[in-house]
Amino acid sequence: MKIQNPVLKGFNADPSIVRAGDTYYIANSTFEWFPGVQIHESKDLVHWQLVTRPLSTVGLLDMKGNADSGGIWAPDLSYADGKFWLVYTDVKVVDGAFKDCTNYLTTAETIEGPWSDLIHLNGVGFDASLFHDDDGKKYLVQMEWDHREYHHAFNGIKCTEYSVKEQRLLSETAKIIWRGTNVKLVEGPHLYKLFGYYYLFCAEGGTSYAHQEVVARSKTLYGTYESQPETFLTAFDAPDNALQKCGHGSLVETPNGEWYFAHLTGRPWHHSYESAHDPRGWCTLGRETAIQKVTWTNEGWPEIVGGKQGSMVVDAPKGTQPFEYVSNTVVDDQFDQEELNIHFQTLRVPFSDRIGKIENGQLRLNGLGSLANVHENSLVARRWQAFEFAAETKVRYKPTTYQQMAGLTNYYNSTHWSMIQLTWNEMNGRVIEVTENNQGVFKSYLKEAAISVPEEIEYVYFKTIVSTSTYSYAYSFDGESWIDIPVQLDAKVLSDDYVNSSYGGFFTGAFVGMVNVDYSGYNLPAVFDYFRYQEV
Repeated sequence: MKIQNPVLKGFNADPSIVRAGDTYYIANSTFEWFPGVQIHESKDLVHWQLVTRPLSTVGLLDMKGNADSGGIWAPDLSYADGKFWLVYTDVKVVDGAFKDCTNYLTTAETIEGPWSDLIHLNGVGFDASLFHDDDGKKYLVQMEWDHREYHHAFNGIKCTEYSVKEQRLLSETAKIIWRGTNVKLVEGPHLYKLFGYYYLFCAEGGTSYAHQEVVARSKTLYGTYESQPETFLTAFDAPDNALQKCGHGSLVETPNGEWYFAHLTGRPWHHSYESAHDPRGWCTLGRETAIQKVTWTNEGWPEIVGGKQGSMVVDAPKGTQPFEYVSNTVVDDQFDQEELNIHFQTLRVPFSDRIGKIENGQLRLNGLGSLANVHENSLVARRWQAFEFAAETKVRYKPTTYQQMAGLTNYYNSTHWSMIQLTWNEMNGRVIEVTENNQGVFKSYLKEAAISVPEEIEYVYFKTIVSTSTYSYAYSFDGESWIDIPVQLDAKVLSDDYVNSSYGGFFTGAFVGMVNVDYSGYNLPAVFDYFRYQEV
């Protein structure tokens, strides 16, 4: 068997991989999307299925008002003492000199939970992970943030002992154990005790095209650590490699003693008129997860099989039998279950009666704040997981003011999104309009030419067609005859790389979903009959 990368397509960043018995699990960042922490499982490292998002209550995760790309950064999933340990960071400040954050710990005996009440750890820095030493002691390893303008913000990797009995960090044991290399921006630490050494795997260089993973080791936990002579993983010097931004990840051993590394990656595309190298490209699917095979040199350093840039095709563990899951991708959701499909998420807060409900085979969304609102809105969406796909829905909505709009959206963050919507204007009453928010600048494409909806039409069908570099919208009054709206939108506006040009939080990826905006405050509901997502 072969591992086909990326194994987790679409926005699945900062993988933390662990094996419990014969099952592998990967936990990924979810940032401002709720529920928090995305966990997939696999039996063979080839086939993966989304199984849970454990941070599903406000008691475990309260993100109302969090900045774009705030929230859950780089969770760490480990297995020890017969249970799972999940360390996660909730980041409240993204841009500027400060990175206000809180690190928490929760545990569960099974991956499905229930998960314990959160334990407050600290706010020293993000990307915290828990190391279980072979003497039974546990340590929190994390980057330390320094807001002082005359110091580098990434101050190094700090190690602090954690008392299981007291459920707290022993702050008096805290020490910076490694400063990283001269590439700087050292983060994402994971610590392992192997072959008589403590191995420290860290990300560096920022999470864009200069990203890399480096390794250091020491005979003692607190150091001194020596750096591996060669960079462990990076595509920085391989601009034509299919996998870019390679870095931030973690190590796992198979039952047969083989080693693999799950890591962050991105797959950029270019417009036909652009150079293949400058700009480096546009990653509309966000940062994804790939897996590489690892061997060890005679000197005891890890190496990526096939080269440090990362490969698209990797040998699966020897002797592993394929274990294919029944697909639960949202292809045609008729809202015939009481709960939202697992692939759907909401922004910052749980799906509740305040946002809407599923009843009588339909999704009812209440009109709340605009898509620029980071406190309260009514959006149910799923990741883009292919460069080419179509998504459609059917909506019933009777707006009476231009402050009311409901329909289908392609969304990156509060300042980068577009929407085909039913709304209202003074000339034609209920109309269809296409709008876009680009770096916070709002634009209506149809304006006075907005499409009037006949009074007798109860439901309107909306579709979006994504074709790698561009996407468009269409509508129908009967679900069979579709009319394309002659507006081609540039997909790069929904990419990490484009958002990075105007904002420091560019960590998610594009979503597509259903939304209802009523900032007039009357909460006019919209009823969605189905949602269909079909990859080409």
